Amino acid sequence: MSQRIDYQQQSPELFRKLAAVNMAVNQSSIEKTTRHLVDILASQLNGCAFCLDMHVKEAVIDGERPLRLYHVPAWRESTLFNDRERAALLWTETLTRLPPHGVPDDVYELVREQFSEKELTDLTYAVMTVNAWNRINVAFRGVPGALDKAYGLDKAGLS
Repeated sequence: MSQRIDYQQQSPELFRKLAAVNMAVNQSSIEKTTRHLVDILASQLNGCAFCLDMHVKEAVIDGERPLRLYHVPAWRESTLFNDRERAALLWTETLTRLPPHGVPDDVYELVREQFSEKELTDLTYAVMTVNAWNRINVAFRGVPGALDKAYGLDKAGLS
């Protein structure tokens, strides 16, 4: 499969605005390790090979342990994630696959125990942003690894 159209070229202003939101999320109250887990899980759930490839490489570059990356799909059963990370993964899963009647109160309460109001808002923006990137890359078939050199992801040594 090849990429369908270059969405960056076709809508450069919208691309820049989404990238600016992404940069703001990266400067938010949510720690980098948690953001990587959120990005990886959402990308897996959405079937976005481009984003999954990119976020795994980013996590490796930032020193994430490979075993934790392997455990992301089984985060509920894994003992490798702390309570805050597990809450972030639950929030990611819930917002990525919105239940028919919205976010259940028990999920909200469990996640709220781990995050302040500001942090939960920032986490929600993180989930929203990765889902937006996933959707555009799934729609236009972003090619995994195609931008590794441009984004410095070749440093992960996973090509």
